[in-house]
Amino acid sequence: MNCKSIPMLDSCLGVISSEYVRGKQTELSNSNSKAASAFLPPIPRNEGIISSKRLCGKGTELSNSSSKATSAYIHLIPWSEGEILKSSNLKGFTFSNLKAATRNWDILLGEGGFGSVFKGWVDKNSLEATKPGVGMAVAVKRLNQYGFQGHKEWLAEVNYLGKLRHPNLVKLIGYCLEDDHRLLVYEFMPNGSMENHLFRRGSYFQPLSWNLRMKIALGAARGLAFLHCAEIGVIYRDFKTSNVLLDSNYNAKLSDFGLARDGPTGGKSHVSTRVMGTYGYAAPEYISTGHLSTKSDVYSFGVVLLEILCGKIAIDKSRPSGKHNLVEWAKPYLMDKRRMLCILDPCLEGQFSKGQALKATTLAHRCLSANFKFRPNMDEIVNALEQVQEQVSGV
Repeated sequence: MNCKSIPMLDSCLGVISSEYVRGKQTELSNSNSKAASAFLPPIPRNEGIISSKRLCGKGTELSNSSSKATSAYIHLIPWSEGEILKSSNLKGFTFSNLKAATRNWDILLGEGGFGSVFKGWVDKNSLEATKPGVGMAVAVKRLNQYGFQGHKEWLAEVNYLGKLRHPNLVKLIGYCLEDDHRLLVYEFMPNGSMENHLFRRGSYFQPLSWNLRMKIALGAARGLAFLHCAEIGVIYRDFKTSNVLLDSNYNAKLSDFGLARDGPTGGKSHVSTRVMGTYGYAAPEYISTGHLSTKSDVYSFGVVLLEILCGKIAIDKSRPSGKHNLVEWAKPYLMDKRRMLCILDPCLEGQFSKGQALKATTLAHRCLSANFKFRPNMDEIVNALEQVQEQVSGV
């Protein structure tokens, strides 16, 4: 892999410049951008909705989708604070307080489909605005009032992260729901997103070591395993490197729960829903049928694990023909143990044992099985990565 410099953007909560990610708003299928991420261009309600136009370069609806809402234009739903699950864990901020905490939106951390993210400071106890550098740093995500991600996604973020607490989930501190303002306040993640560290090079972002990559993969796996456990029963639905955030010690935390939804109940294996997510990460059976299960998240984890191992983004049109889709390119290597290690990031040379690498690449291959029944569950993945981690020292 060529580790030459790539344009660097500061990031918090995994939100990246929309121009950099989307290739100046061009369609993904026609984009020649060297952007590191395979985000879709903004479309009504949510940038993550996958339409067949973006999957296949055609304007028809998804071939087997039963939902007419897959790519329909939907107006924002009227909202009220009564729709938010009451939680003692969250603080209700005023707009003026957050404006003061961010010094009138002075420090922009990044932009995305939701809107803009700003750095701010609040008192650790009262959570009132303080002077820059005083108290606790926070990231304030402000909904773009003219954007395409709406109330439903904002509400999902508040309600899921408002009730869920885990070391590998980003902490939502509070929200603002005032007039036509919608904002979310999170813990500040000093090392930004895993995407930045994997796919951007330069003086700020150096290639992640093998030890750190395995540490991050294990942390992210633990976060997904927590969501999938019987007591929680949540399907994340948009697992990708830009949604894995890193604290000051490179502990991984999942962010952006706008597409998350409750898993199946009553002994059912899946829930049926319109197809949403990010091209390159969504499971094939979910794309073709709309059947969503925890194994859909497992496939997405497999894509990310492959990115971690290869140091390459899932979809990159700037790569030579036949290598645009990372999974399709890597599959022949993953099926042959004699060739498995050929896909590893050259930047990692000399940092791992053959046993570690084979365990990790074999795990990625299992997660990417075309038949979801053959994929491991997240608990199995955690156990496998813990075995790799046991061989790692000096993280």
